[in-house]
Amino acid sequence: MQQIKIALLGIGRIGKIHFRNINQYFSNTSIVAVADPQYDHDSFKKEFGNVFFTKNPEEAIAHADVNAVLVCTPTSSHATLVEAAARTGKHIFCEKPLDLSLERTAAIAKFVKDANVKLMLGFNRRFDPDFMQARKAVKEGRIGNVQIVKITSRDPGLPPIEYIKNSGGLFMDMAIHDFDMARYIMDKKVIEVYSRGLVLVNDEVASAGDVDTALTTLIFEDGTYAVIDNSRKAAYGYDQRLEIFGDDGMIQVNNNHHNTNVISDENGIHHALPLDFFMDRYAKSYLKEMELFIDALVNDKEMPVSGEDGLQATLIAVAAKKSMKEGRPVKVSEPWNAQP
Repeated sequence: MQQIKIALLGIGRIGKIHFRNINQYFSNTSIVAVADPQYDHDSFKKEFGNVFFTKNPEEAIAHADVNAVLVCTPTSSHATLVEAAARTGKHIFCEKPLDLSLERTAAIAKFVKDANVKLMLGFNRRFDPDFMQARKAVKEGRIGNVQIVKITSRDPGLPPIEYIKNSGGLFMDMAIHDFDMARYIMDKKVIEVYSRGLVLVNDEVASAGDVDTALTTLIFEDGTYAVIDNSRKAAYGYDQRLEIFGDDGMIQVNNNHHNTNVISDENGIHHALPLDFFMDRYAKSYLKEMELFIDALVNDKEMPVSGEDGLQATLIAVAAKKSMKEGRPVKVSEPWNAQP
């Protein structure tokens, strides 16, 4: 497959990033159809030019010459659209997660695999240049045997309460990125999860059935740990840090800042705040993940984030929520055992 012709489903914030990256950086790839029920046809044409547009995603999937589909719609529609694309033999990139239901996630991952279609999940943090370099150093044995991974992931501000009500909650919407990152760095199986959560940012979060502050410990198959702290609001910006501790050393990845100037004066040492929006912090990640998706299609490679990876991250998120609710460590096998 030398020429990739894509149907883009959903042209909100993430969809626009992929649209512009593909148009600007990939000469062998083009977006030939876009579907979004919220967009007015004339407004779309004015903003994006002479690209086929429809409000019906299945019409975009079926558009002539399309051989790949990007699913950038709200989470509630992911599974249905992934299934529709796989049914027509189209390869798929889907923003995380596949679905909020563990059972549905497993079913869709299997359906895609049985259809012999490639699927990549949008866990974009894997493709941050600094995080990729950290993983490379771990794989090369630069810090010996890894014992503890610590991940800090704090948003600069609370999203709308209506969003929280439909997001699947902090563990499924936000921390799931960190669960995937822990698996990516350690390259080991998670066997147990222990999570605690509080409402400290806004009381309305509790009324939405969620928490805004959480601490999670993951235990891997060899007894090593990952410790993850999440908050919906960090007053100083988008806080994204990683520390990997091994018996021969440590790797740290610190925040990206608005600039690298450091001012020293009689009042102290000063530097800029961290970036304040995920689209800025992970701009390079979005580009890299699309580069790898296209490369896997053109050169018939394995996708770097599979449906199985998405299923495992979802399983950890479900276990984390169960752990918080019941106030105890939860084996990752428990949610499976609880399935009817």
